[in-house]
Amino acid sequence: MGLWELVDQVLIIFYKISGHPVFDYFLGTFLVALLAVVIGEFTISVVFLVNKNHLDRLNTRLADLQQLSLAALKMGDKKSYDACNKEANDAFGRAFFNMFGLSAAALWPAFFALAWMQQRFAGIGFPIPFTGLAVNYVFTFIICYILARMFFGRVKNRLPYFRGIHRMLMAYEENSGKS
Repeated sequence: MGLWELVDQVLIIFYKISGHPVFDYFLGTFLVALLAVVIGEFTISVVFLVNKNHLDRLNTRLADLQQLSLAALKMGDKKSYDACNKEANDAFGRAFFNMFGLSAAALWPAFFALAWMQQRFAGIGFPIPFTGLAVNYVFTFIICYILARMFFGRVKNRLPYFRGIHRMLMAYEENSGKS
């Protein structure tokens, strides 16, 4: 049995809980979305922990360059100010895109979930009353994903692992703001 077949056997369990097909579809989709959110949040934490030293160096460099540019400005050295400011902008861009990449790490499980759902639910549509339109698995997954993200946002600080990561991130943001 391949990995994809194993994933299929595990995920399809979420769609057989009550025996009512429509209810099970929405409940299963919510649970798959919640699983994607949890895996994505775990991925962010791992990537952050692995890259923390690199992020620290970027933030320190950014703070140092900012101080140098302000010192040059106070001394009236426009040429040094411009050079430091240019370097600071570059450092900011690096830090920004590192944080952007970190945020994007949360999304990869959603794409795998959608790929799995495509194989299972591609031909199924849910009619929207009074419109003559129907929505497919992508629409329902996105709605469930948003709800799952909201739900997980409310409970993650009560979960031991995520509570510890949250404390670490808050301390990191405090220390980054001071530099």
